[in-house]
This record gives sequence, structure tokens and C-alpha cells, in this order.
Amino acid sequence: MTGSHTGRGPVFRTPTGIGSQALADAAPVPYWLDRPERPDPLPPLVGPTDTDLLVIGGGYSGLWTALLAKQDDPDRDVLLVEAGTCGWAASGRNGGFCAASLTHGLANGVERFPREVAELERLGRENLDAIAATVDAYGIDCDFERTGELSVAVEPYQLAGLAEDAELARRYGHDVTLLDADEVRAEVDSPTYLGGVWHRDRVAMVDPAKLAWGLRRAAADLGVRVHEHTRVTGLRRDGAALRATTVGGADAAPGAVRARQVVLATNAFPPLLRRLRAWIVPVYDYALTTEPLTEAQRKSIGWANRQGLADTGNQFHYYRITGDGRILFGGYDAVYHYGNRVAPALEQRHATLDALAQHFFTTFPQLDGLRFSHRWGGVIDTCTRFCPFFGIAYEGRLAYAAGYTGLGVGATRFGARVMLDLLGGTDTPLTRLDLVRTRPLPFPPEPVRAAGIHLTRWSLARADAHEGRRNLWLRTLDRLGLGFDS
Repeated sequence: MTGSHTGRGPVFRTPTGIGSQALADAAPVPYWLDRPERPDPLPPLVGPTDTDLLVIGGGYSGLWTALLAKQDDPDRDVLLVEAGTCGWAASGRNGGFCAASLTHGLANGVERFPREVAELERLGRENLDAIAATVDAYGIDCDFERTGELSVAVEPYQLAGLAEDAELARRYGHDVTLLDADEVRAEVDSPTYLGGVWHRDRVAMVDPAKLAWGLRRAAADLGVRVHEHTRVTGLRRDGAALRATTVGGADAAPGAVRARQVVLATNAFPPLLRRLRAWIVPVYDYALTTEPLTEAQRKSIGWANRQGLADTGNQFHYYRITGDGRILFGGYDAVYHYGNRVAPALEQRHATLDALAQHFFTTFPQLDGLRFSHRWGGVIDTCTRFCPFFGIAYEGRLAYAAGYTGLGVGATRFGARVMLDLLGGTDTPLTRLDLVRTRPLPFPPEPVRAAGIHLTRWSLARADAHEGRRNLWLRTLDRLGLGFDS
């Protein structure tokens, strides 16, 4: 076993075979979506129709928008169309960390929105409370647990950053506990941990697919028309409305939707609005789940409080306990493919999955012999400020949100509220926010885009290997407010 604790922190080395052996029988599909409680797909939209509000995309962004729109006005006709099935993409493939942060972490919020970060933190807490209330009100069985998150240091140089993060969180009213090595290992026992911060109030853990399925049911129960396996192929003006061309049904029959207003909630996938192509890039994230742990295996690691966990490297790992006692372990690599390529074949990247498996056993050597049940990847959207941006098009008839960079489980509900306010066309506390009024810096076109992203990933890996020291390239990106989040 490589990477045992020596007092300096773990060494996440190239796989030696242990991880690959544990992956031998892992199903190449997302664990969350590979369960008998998965609902049957809803019928596709066939033929023409009219609606007050067309929502394109059945992930969290679209589902929250449809649900909130119907709550606002029960008489409003709302139609949601999804090219696959609701929750099949990022919403059903993530780690299930439902964070209060709207800015991809407090430090990023302080750096980018210093004038309003206190308000954004308040809105984020309110948003998480509202998600909890929705789950309760509609009886959504998604294992919603307000356990918080443990951030752990696995290298000595990371300890100072943990203390700074804890102090910053306290300054903005968060409930945090700074833990030394013995204290963090009393929570979750890994020989790699040198210290930690327990953010008690900023993160809830959820079953992400069950959340998406529950939102679909709740929206449909309120009267939202939901059609799956319905792909929108184009948008254009149609008098005072917009017309979306669709393809749906087994015979790929063409159709059309005439909508007074449209919400575009396709996130990482090729956008129907050309301007978005400069602001977002799709990156692939990968994850594993283990078989359910035995009682002895659970006792060997502790984890009685079921927090989400993440280490604090640039190329970080995130992990958590599932409702049925497995460990989900993901992150580390964030892989971009030239030309914003998105394809099913990219969901299995064996080098990354093997590395994740090896890193798992570096983190928990006492679980040697445990095997993985599922391995998968999925695409998320990122932008140069790492947190969502918003806008309107077609003279205010279309609203969009994108760029959540992996923290969309919680923030998409807030984004849905923003998009509905933008469509309303009136000044509101949300539409006045700098977060809403500003845009990220664009990514350069290819081939500079790919070269810059790959150089950044290489530089982040070097920083992790050299006590966090950032090279000239990373320092330049810091000054410009650009970057690439792993």
C-alpha cells in the first residue's frame, strides 16, 4: 500500500494495481441512477403546442424553475422538456453536497463580490432552508441530512489555510469548529488527516437523483407539463413569443412549442444561445461508489456524524456516506476535451478512475479488500468566476443561468428564482445583485482555450506537489480574475 502517513501528508501516487483490482466488477453507470426506484420515463412531446413558460432542461435548474413558477402562479401554463430523463445528467451524477454557498465558497465570494458577500451568504442560508422546507412539504424522500462538511488538511502547509477559512466563516456568522489531527480523526479516521474544519451549517447531504425525481413529481402534481426524451433543436422569434423546434417520440417526429417566455437550463450542454459558448466550458468529473460497508468496516473509520468530506488540495477529493452505507469517492481530475466536446464515450476515463481507486485506499488503508460497485463520469459547466451567471435574451423573453461549477445542487434553486425575476422584467432585490448583473470573463477561442486549460491543470498539480506554491501562470490568472477550478 502506497501513501501511508509519515507525518508529512499522503502521497497520491500513480495506481499500482490495488485500485484497478477493486474496480474489476464495478458497473460503468452512476450509482444514484442504477436503482429500482428510478421512475419510468414520461412520454415525449409530439406535435405543436403553446405555453406561457417553456423550460428547456430537466435537471435541477429546470425543475426548480418549473416548480417555483407554478407556485407563484397556479394558473400559469408551464411546460418542461428534457432531452433525456429528468436528473440523468449532472443532477443525478454528483456527490450530493447541497451547499448554502451561492458563490462556490465564501472565499471566492469575498474576492469577487466584496460589497454584497454578506447579503449573498444570507440569501444562501435562506435558500438552503427553503430546499429543506420543499423536501418536507412535498414528501421528497431524498435522504436530506444537515450534517455539514469536513474540510481536511492532508499536507502540513494546508493547516494555515484551514484556520483562515474557519476565521472567515465565523466572521460571516457560520457555525464552524477547527479540529486538530486527533479531533478530526475522532470524526473520520484516516491516517492522512492532519487537521480539519467542520462547517456545521453550510452543507446538507442528499441523494441527488431522488431529489431530482421528487422535484419532477412535485412539479407534475402542481400541473407542470413534463415531457422527457424531447430535444429542442432551435429557437427563434415568433411575433411576441418564441418558437422552439423539438424532436420527440420513437419516430423522432418534429414538433414546435410557441412560448410567451423561455428558460434555458441546459448548463454544460451545447447552448441554444450562441453567446453562452464563450462563457462556459464543459469539464468531466468522475466518481466511484463502494459496496456497502460491513459493521466492522464502518467501525474502523468512524464517521458516525455522516458529514460530507473534502480535502483542501487544488485537485481535491470529495466523499460521503450514502444512505445504504456505501462510500462515494470522487473528484481530483477535472477533464476538458478540445472544442467543448461532450460525448457518452467520455464518461469512462480509466486513468482517472484507477487513480481515484488508488487514492481511496491511500485515504482509508484499513478498508483494503473493499470493492467498488459503480464507476462513472459526468459533465459539469464551469466559468472563469466558478459561480453562476445570469442573463436575458430575445428582448427579455428568455432567461438563462449557467456556470455553477459543481455546486449546483443547492444554488440552482436560487438561480431559478433569479431567472423568474428576470423574466418578470421588474427591479427586485435579486436582480440588483452584482452577482446577477455582471458576467464572468470569457474563455478564449480554440486552440488557445484548450492550451490554457491544460496548462492550468498542470500548474495546479505542480502546486499540490510543491506545498501549494503557485507558479507564474497561476499568479497571472489570479491577478486577471481567471482560472480553472478542479
